[in-house]
Amino acid sequence: MDTSVTDHLLSTTRAVRRKLDLDRPVEPEVIEECLRLALQAPTPGNQQAWRWLVVRDQGVKDRLSELFRRVGKAYLETNAAALGEAINEPSVARAFASGQHLIDVIDRVPVFVIPCLTGRPSGDNAADAAFYGGIFPAVWNFQLALRSRGLGSTLTTYHLTHEAEAAEILGIPADVTQVGLLPVAYTTVPDFKPAARVPVSEVAYLDGWGNALR
Repeated sequence: MDTSVTDHLLSTTRAVRRKLDLDRPVEPEVIEECLRLALQAPTPGNQQAWRWLVVRDQGVKDRLSELFRRVGKAYLETNAAALGEAINEPSVARAFASGQHLIDVIDRVPVFVIPCLTGRPSGDNAADAAFYGGIFPAVWNFQLALRSRGLGSTLTTYHLTHEAEAAEILGIPADVTQVGLLPVAYTTVPDFKPAARVPVSEVAYLDGWGNALR
């Protein structure tokens, strides 16, 4: 295995919002290929409890976009007020601009993919860790597969505030849990850079909390 290729893929798969190509169609077969790779992810007890809704219909996207905007707009406004002058710091301003852009254009993104799990969370930490652990590795597989084919996405959760309304729009049964919404499109740039991250030494410990790795 060429680790230079896999390392590049893993370190440059970004949450893409502003660099989604809103005008280029996404072929159905590409989404299906990426979903097939998503299903190779580990799954607790081999339950394969994942379900995936691919949304292309503009009318359905419009209705989901209204839910997305309703929550996203309020979220950004609340956080902007809490940050005060700090919102003018370049990195913070960029993050807000990116989030606002996606809110503004969400209905124009070619495809929505909504990952779901059969069942509902219990409220017990151990059980719910296993429950959500049954979908997020597959979501990341899907995003990596998209990236390797020139597409981008970001895992969003705004619409989950109105999960019941979204379920009604999509015909999702009451015993199925939505875990996000992925706007999917080709990207307008050919590559991305690794993100700035804190050193591993500051967030990883050896044998006990706070112990240096070495």
